[in-house]
Order: sequence, then structure tokens, then C-alpha cells
Amino acid sequence: AVRRCSIDSSLRVNDRIRAPIVLVIGEDGEKLGDLALTDARRLAADRGLDLVEIVANRNPPVCKIMNYGRFVYQQSKKSQDSKKHQKQNQVKEVKFRIIIGQHDRATKMKQIERFLHEGHKVKATIWFKRARERSRRELGDRILDDVTARLAEIATVESRSSIVGNQMSMILAPTRRLLEALRIERAEKAETEEDPHVARTRRALRVAAG
Repeated sequence: AVRRCSIDSSLRVNDRIRAPIVLVIGEDGEKLGDLALTDARRLAADRGLDLVEIVANRNPPVCKIMNYGRFVYQQSKKSQDSKKHQKQNQVKEVKFRIIIGQHDRATKMKQIERFLHEGHKVKATIWFKRARERSRRELGDRILDDVTARLAEIATVESRSSIVGNQMSMILAPTRRLLEALRIERAEKAETEEDPHVARTRRALRVAAG
């Protein structure tokens, strides 16, 4: 009997498929050729799997034999992981004093670099502890200029403020090039953790679409 899948989706599954002839791709990504819909459904049912229409606008439509429930679960998990990464990207703050030693400055620069490489924006803040320090704004500007120059390859300055209260600051954002590198790195990591069945389905989709 044809398996019935209760998961709602824009993809047609099993008895929701209407085309009389379909191009069938096996669960391992092997192209099985054009089959009558009834034969394709029977083939999937015999293997205890689902027949899923993955490319509807092709003639004939492309269908893949797979465990559809498992596929939807993996896609949902991947979407949740992606949203988690987006939520994790936030503005981190690193504070400098206008009088700061080389070791402390190097440590704070490493912090900023680490935050940027994690995909976060960074607020670099100059803290004027005493009233007389606020008259030395040029020292704060010098520190922010130095930070900007040192991180020019991985960060862009989104904004920079004058002294407000006892602070002045600027917002650094990862460059597009760095963000793209992070996106590729996360995608490759996700693929290594991805269920092999889902990975084969993804490859099949690319082949069918091409």
C-alpha cells in the first residue's frame, strides 16, 4: 500500500502527486528513469519509503524516493540552527582607557578580532575615567584610528560618535568578505553533520534542477 504522509508541505507526496509519468530518482541518488506514477508509487512503497515530487515544473516532474518525515525533520532542524546563529550575532563591547599598556591593548584587539570572526558587530568604547581625561579627546581618537587601521581587512566602521558623557565609541561590523567566509564555513560544517540521506537528496535536487 502507498504510504500516507500527514506532514503539510508545498511538496506533493505519494497520493498527492498527479502527473501520470514521473522521472524517478532512487534514495541513493540514482536516476531510475521515467516511470508511470502507479509504478513509481509502488516502487517507493515496496521499499517502505515515500515518493516526493521535488521538481514540479519539469516535464515529466522529478520525484525522489525518500523517507519524507525524516527529510522534513532534518530541514526543520537546519532552519532552527540557522535562526540560532542569527540570534547569536549581536553587538559585543570592548572598552579601552586612554592610558593603556601595549599588552592590554593587544588583548583587547584579540577580543575584537574573535568577536568579528564569530560574526558579531563590536562596539569599541573609549572610557574617560576622570574629568581631565575628557579634555584629551585626541588620545581617544588615536586609539579608535589605530583599531580601524589594524582591522581594515576584516571590519568596516558603521558609526563613530563624539564624546557622550565620559565615553566615545565606534561600531565595527564584519566585512562582507568575512561574513561570506563564515557562511561557507557554517554550511560546510552543517553538511558534515547532516544526515547522509538528506545530503543525497540535496545533491539529487541540484542534478534534477540542472
